[in-house]
Amino acid sequence: MEYQDTKAFALAADSDDTLAHFREQFLFPKSTRTEECIYLCGNSLGLQPRRAKEEIDSVLENWSNKGVEAHFDGDQNWIDYNDRLKPQMAQLVGAKVSEIAIMNTLSVNLHLLLISFYQPTEKKYKILIEADAFPSDKYIVHSQVRFHGYDPQEAVVEVKAVDGGLLIGEQDVKAALEQDDAIALVLLGGINYFTGQYLPLEQITQIGHEYGCVVGFDLAHAVGNVQMDLHGMGVDFAAWCNYKYVNGGPGAIASIFIHEKHHNRSMPRLEAWWGNDLSNRFLMKDEFTPAVGAEAWVMSTPPTLSIAPIKASLQLFEEAGFDQLRQKSIQLTGYLEYLLYHLQDDRIQLITPKHANQRGAQLSIRINGADKSVFDALIKREVIVDWREPDIIRVSPAPFYNRFIDVYEFVQRLKEVINQN
Repeated sequence: MEYQDTKAFALAADSDDTLAHFREQFLFPKSTRTEECIYLCGNSLGLQPRRAKEEIDSVLENWSNKGVEAHFDGDQNWIDYNDRLKPQMAQLVGAKVSEIAIMNTLSVNLHLLLISFYQPTEKKYKILIEADAFPSDKYIVHSQVRFHGYDPQEAVVEVKAVDGGLLIGEQDVKAALEQDDAIALVLLGGINYFTGQYLPLEQITQIGHEYGCVVGFDLAHAVGNVQMDLHGMGVDFAAWCNYKYVNGGPGAIASIFIHEKHHNRSMPRLEAWWGNDLSNRFLMKDEFTPAVGAEAWVMSTPPTLSIAPIKASLQLFEEAGFDQLRQKSIQLTGYLEYLLYHLQDDRIQLITPKHANQRGAQLSIRINGADKSVFDALIKREVIVDWREPDIIRVSPAPFYNRFIDVYEFVQRLKEVINQN
């Protein structure tokens, strides 16, 4: 696609968009000046699918009509509700169905996974994490090493770019592992929340395994955004929320991936009744019979009302085709990058990689010399993006519901704001 810095180009690109009709499947925040705001914040909270209410209403209707019998009665019974979504979720991340479980929330799941996969020994007891990881991930690994009796200052290693920049690659991970053979586990963000960089998951996994490490990823900003093949890459474990690009709603139930090579291993795991094999789950036996695969890590009855919006969104992914969504995402983000550079304003700096295979929908913009007043001024102009301290505006055109004209209008309003500062 050859971009042009004109409104006419943006409108023409939208006219040719074969996915344009999916925009009508989402609800937009209403603006005081226009019918809809410009929403470019899918990296933080995806918009509500119209079908979400229908799915929730269906669960409520089952509840009102059948009560507890809704757990077992009919083709929309609650016992299988969670499982019916797993094939679509597995497809989003490139996994086998048995490697997926939909459960809990992201931070809880990371703790549960680390209980299983972080098994420190006298010689290998450290965890490697990126220096600018999402703060919650740092809290998690710090508390995990303390739980095992180690000092986080010694047992948590932060990987940084060898060249001193913001972006890290497999060479930086390799350098960290070469320098410290006590690292037992690597836990990195699949897409860094701050820079928007999509890390080379396969290469990092291979390097980690070469140095005898377990390798896992926080995929909060990657799932529903970029294409992955977790099974084929040999990733040991992963966890993600479902309220960003998966559009599952605020605080939506999260998901985990556990590679099948670990399913038959005898490993520590916190267990509760829903992790029982279904054939044994309701027999109320004293002994625990683990379900096959990742499902053995599930602890509680799935919250059907919380899962319902995810069902609505996954149906849309299936209808649109993820390859097509990703292609549009690349074009939208490329157009945003083009327009920003076309401004020829030295104050604007993109800290996100330029190559499409090194980023998802998010561009992180630093405006030198500016402060949060720029973000506040954009909000007043009906543009919803988000701000990360100390000086980053994150902008994410989501292919399901964003248009080229949204990107064009955002840049025009950004230009207006920075020229007034």
